[in-house]
Amino acid sequence: MPYINLKITKDGVTREQKQQIVAEFTQTLVRVLGKKPEHTHIVIDEVDTDNWGFAGMLTTDYRTGKR
Repeated sequence: MPYINLKITKDGVTREQKQQIVAEFTQTLVRVLGKKPEHTHIVIDEVDTDNWGFAGMLTTDYRTGKR
């Protein structure tokens, strides 16, 4: 049972985009590993930019130029 947990920042990703991600990730596992789509689970976690940090700063601050 493949399980993918994708974490992205919460900033306007549409339902349609998420649908495309799930379809394409599933097809990759089918094509590359021979997995059954009905056994494949994909979870998309959307993280607020105030809760995602890198390079010593919050993503919110990085995007607004508060360096």
